[in-house]
Amino acid sequence: MAYLAAPAATLEVINKYGFHFQKKYGQNFLIDGNILEKIIDAAEITEEDGVIEIGPGIGTMTQYLAEHAKWVAAVEIDKNLIPILNETLSEYKNVTVVNEDILKLDIGRLVQEKNNGQPVKIVANLPYYITTPIIMGLFENQVPLSSITIMVQKEVADRMQVGPGTKDYGALSLAVQYYAKPEIMLKVAPACFIPKPNVGSAVIRLTKFEEPPIQVKSEKKLFSVIRAAFNQRRKTLANALANSSALVDEKGNEFCVTREYVCGLLDQMELSQTIRGEALTLEEFARLSDLL
Repeated sequence: MAYLAAPAATLEVINKYGFHFQKKYGQNFLIDGNILEKIIDAAEITEEDGVIEIGPGIGTMTQYLAEHAKWVAAVEIDKNLIPILNETLSEYKNVTVVNEDILKLDIGRLVQEKNNGQPVKIVANLPYYITTPIIMGLFENQVPLSSITIMVQKEVADRMQVGPGTKDYGALSLAVQYYAKPEIMLKVAPACFIPKPNVGSAVIRLTKFEEPPIQVKSEKKLFSVIRAAFNQRRKTLANALANSSALVDEKGNEFCVTREYVCGLLDQMELSQTIRGEALTLEEFARLSDLL
């Protein structure tokens, strides 16, 4: 089987099957073999690794993964791509194609079946509109994984790794940095895809922590506080929390706070009563969450 990582090879497969790109799935296929090699290197795939690939498309990156990994489960939501994948990956006996929505798939069970519950590596070229739900779903559902190496919109990659006080800093930054160490591995130009996206992309590796870098009494409460702080990021933190109806405790029960109460906690923490959420570190959010 010839590699698909070239414009002519990709177009040949697309034309053979009369495939039409669907906007709702955010489909952009990689056509640059050098970039694919770099993604495999960035993900540090070895023959000992089990890999779950999200959104294999026509199997371009799957071919590379299959040649480096122990096994690959390629999860593709678009049923129109399944016959194509069955052909382009027919020579690879270590690949399983799964026609499912990754957000609904029981990934824990898949890892149990394929890898005896041992951590796997996630590799993906993610549609931009669904990047955050997929990443947070993988982390919050405690999927056994050691790393996530993904191609995303460059702006989203930047958001995952920045610190307090920057315009890109927000709930996604804090959530990712609670669970993993983010590192941008390479940038990818629109010309490396068919069709060309309107924005630049980046490959980011999220190496999962064995233990979170901070201790907190309730993860549920912590993330509800973070979401509330950034839902109204132009407001002061005290006003944002007082106006929020989304605060929950460790049991998932909703609760409300007054502005005066939050100001009192900020005084205890020796922080300004007019501080905004974007100025707090992960450690400070954890302390505030524990005090609430």
